[in-house]
Order: sequence, then C-alpha cells, then structure tokens
Amino acid sequence: MDEFGGAITVCNTDGIIVYMNDFSIRQFEKYGGDNLLGTNLLECHPEPSKTKLREMLEKPIENTYTTEKNGLKKVVTQKPWMENGKFCGVVELSFELPSDIENQIRT
Repeated sequence: MDEFGGAITVCNTDGIIVYMNDFSIRQFEKYGGDNLLGTNLLECHPEPSKTKLREMLEKPIENTYTTEKNGLKKVVTQKPWMENGKFCGVVELSFELPSDIENQIRT
C-alpha cells in the first residue's frame, strides 16, 4: 500500500492515526508527516469535519466527498475499518481526479 498513488490514512476508534502510506505522509508533511502517527486525527480537523469524524468513530458509517483547491480536484472516501466483524476505526482514501474526468452513466 505504500506505493499506492493516493493517500491512505487509518485511525482506530479513539481517533489515533495507526497507519499512513508514503503518499499520505507526503501529503500531510506540512502538518508533521510521519510524526502524525500516534496522534489524534480529531485534532487535525476543523468543524464541521471534526463532528462528522467523531460520529464515524462511534459507529461504522461511510463518508465520501470531492474537494477542489487551487484547481486540484480530489475525491475523499472514508470507510469503516472492520476485522472479524469488529469495528476497529476508519480508513480514509484520498486521491487526485483528472481535470478531464469522464462521467459515465450506465444502465
């Protein structure tokens, strides 16, 4: 997963960051990079993101959205981390969208 072309960040149900792939470490370098491992993800988010994340740490729900900053579009998806039927935390995938992305509608 370290060479995946997007950020993978994983936190446990307490919000503690337990895994960051290389892309995630680079993406969050200005906030501490790999020094973020072991810190609380809730401290990295402003409202209303903090409230949404807190809700996601309490029960296994999903959240997906797109962002745009300085012309760069990204998709972010946050999914429950489950092991043997037990809710363990949240996995966040974040990756860039091509500016000319095609939307295919299928029936």
